[in-house]
Amino acid sequence: MLFILRLIIVVIYSILVSVFGCIYCLFSPRNPKHVATFGKLFGHLAPVLGLRVEKRIPAEAVNNGNCIYIANHQNNYDMVTASSVVMPGTVTVGKKSLAWIPFFGQLYWLTGNLLIDRDNRAKAHGTIAQVVAQIKKKNLSIWMFPEGTRSRGRGLMPFKTGAFHAAIAAGVPIVPICVSNTSNKVKLNRWSNGLVIVEILPPIDTSGYTKERLRELSDHCRQIMADKIAELDAEVARREAAAKK
Repeated sequence: MLFILRLIIVVIYSILVSVFGCIYCLFSPRNPKHVATFGKLFGHLAPVLGLRVEKRIPAEAVNNGNCIYIANHQNNYDMVTASSVVMPGTVTVGKKSLAWIPFFGQLYWLTGNLLIDRDNRAKAHGTIAQVVAQIKKKNLSIWMFPEGTRSRGRGLMPFKTGAFHAAIAAGVPIVPICVSNTSNKVKLNRWSNGLVIVEILPPIDTSGYTKERLRELSDHCRQIMADKIAELDAEVARREAAAKK
């Protein structure tokens, strides 16, 4: 019964936010300020799913300026966990097929996010230039998932180099965002599904890197994120265990 109730609430809420969001965005289409606004609105679904999301946004994060945010990509629950920390002036990069999802896809495009064709290598390379142009000309930050796909419980996957190529070309830092494990954590028939921690890490300077050191930068960022995610997972396990005593 709880599963059905949650499903109904999530579907109705998502449709309402998407439909009214599309209407709202028509007055200023493709305005990047909408991404953070609607990211936080979808973040309100976390309690409905029995999740308690703890957001760790350092005070100095507002001074990051233009940057490329990179986050681990686990599953569809990222939409209610990671989305809650999207900073103002940030747009995301998603696959082109998102545009065909009824209501949500149209909102995703209207809010100013970038769509790429991952099946077309030539267009994918062109996307890097588009990302760089968005950063420089429109004074934006870009949110990317360097794994390129959902990990679905397989841990932090190998990183693709697109985000790092764009950061070096645009001359901006990389800011990692780490989300503690949600794989196999959410049971929709259970009242409480525990704690999820989302943390924005300090910026990583890319000025000393060139395209010849692309993989080095990618590996460095991945290691930082892997260590932090392991730390967050251990903290969540410790706190949840203490809460049961």
